[in-house]
Amino acid sequence: MRLRLRAWPALAAAVLLCTFGAIPAQAHPGGGGGGPAPDRVTVGDRTYIADDRGRATQWRGFDLSDKNHRGAEAFADIHESDLREMAAHGFNLARLAFFWDDLEPAQGRYDRAYLAKMRRILDWADRYGVKVVLDAHQDIYGPHFGARGIPDWATRDDGLPFEPIPGDWFSEYFEPSVQAAFDHLYNDSDLRAAQARMWMTVAATLGRHPALLGYDLMNEPFAKFLEGEDLPTAASRFEATQLTDLWNRLADAVRLVDRRSWVFVEPTVIVGVGVPTALGHIDDPHAAYMPHFYETAMESGADYDPNGTFIAAYEAAISDYPTRNRMPVIVGEWGASPAIPHGAQFINDMTAAMSRFSSGWTWWQWCMGNGGYCNLDPSGNWRANAELLSQPYASAIAGNPLTATYDPATRTYRLTFTTRRNADGPTEIAVPKDVYPHGYHVRIDGPKASWDDRGRTVKVTTHGRQGTAYTITITP
Repeated sequence: MRLRLRAWPALAAAVLLCTFGAIPAQAHPGGGGGGPAPDRVTVGDRTYIADDRGRATQWRGFDLSDKNHRGAEAFADIHESDLREMAAHGFNLARLAFFWDDLEPAQGRYDRAYLAKMRRILDWADRYGVKVVLDAHQDIYGPHFGARGIPDWATRDDGLPFEPIPGDWFSEYFEPSVQAAFDHLYNDSDLRAAQARMWMTVAATLGRHPALLGYDLMNEPFAKFLEGEDLPTAASRFEATQLTDLWNRLADAVRLVDRRSWVFVEPTVIVGVGVPTALGHIDDPHAAYMPHFYETAMESGADYDPNGTFIAAYEAAISDYPTRNRMPVIVGEWGASPAIPHGAQFINDMTAAMSRFSSGWTWWQWCMGNGGYCNLDPSGNWRANAELLSQPYASAIAGNPLTATYDPATRTYRLTFTTRRNADGPTEIAVPKDVYPHGYHVRIDGPKASWDDRGRTVKVTTHGRQGTAYTITITP
């Protein structure tokens, strides 16, 4: 069924009339003052999304995806119990994959039932206090190449060959036909307009939902290689030109109908091998960075190497771009089979790294099974080592975050921050039952502070003047 949207020319005119306000002044340790709550909090080289009370937020959660069902059966593998159980284990974020080929199966015909199912999942999330990022997911472009994502009617392969590569799906991105399809998507004016209209449809329909945090504009973008280019060279050129342009165009389309939600942009997957992104500036008042964090050898079935350089190289490469652009960072995908021999060390090392350079993450993916990256076994219990994903963290910090550490060996969590006048309300720390099944102790170092226990959340109220330092320690 077709959704009735305002005429495209009218929307284009609205762009000219729409004046985006300047990004609010950033909050720095010891600085700031009273006034309206900021939309983000920047402390040193780290930026956090702020909630409506001006508190710096942190996020932990899972990707939700159903690639096996479509049409009338779309989202059949996603249930209310998924959101309920995520929240019960202390998680507050879901990245929900949807597919353009399902949303708009024929050009200009948007499926209302599909949007209604997306809204129903958002309703479940809101019921359990989980926020959602809507992810326009694609793998190997879309159905034309036997995958999911961009519709067949929006696929132009120039008649070039495509050969499936069993057991190595990522290599299919290098097929000439797939690369041609991506190039047409970025360059052809009618496809550019169609992709923008798709996002306007989603944002106009779901943009005011209370569970919505924002939009991941396209999963794992890829590009056409030019003659003589290797992967780092091609990725750098693409990021600096076509990809920067794509993110700005889609963000502009979203802002025609939704000025409140965040837009999340991704670099290419080359960052996973420690190559800094060449993305340009995203000229949007609520732009955030959503890289993925995968180790190439592990993607091919290898065990985690505790002595390897993967994490160190990634950390060194990932922070320059969001630091320069004062963008919050949430890792949109990471994971492996949790039951690999060094699975416990992998999870502990990765979560510690993300606590150093990001304000949150979502693990691929929340699902039941003994294979893949599923975190639950067929009975719905944690798979081996997956329980280590459940950790204490501060979901909202009433001030400027300085450090946050968790020692899984002693189950000790420690948060330090300084107060800020335009941060209102308590600091809230998730204390999952997986970590503290028999309770916990809370210690607060700092003046005029109190805490109470609200279920599996510790709420700490501080009354120190501007810039007062606090340390909160939680132990079994």
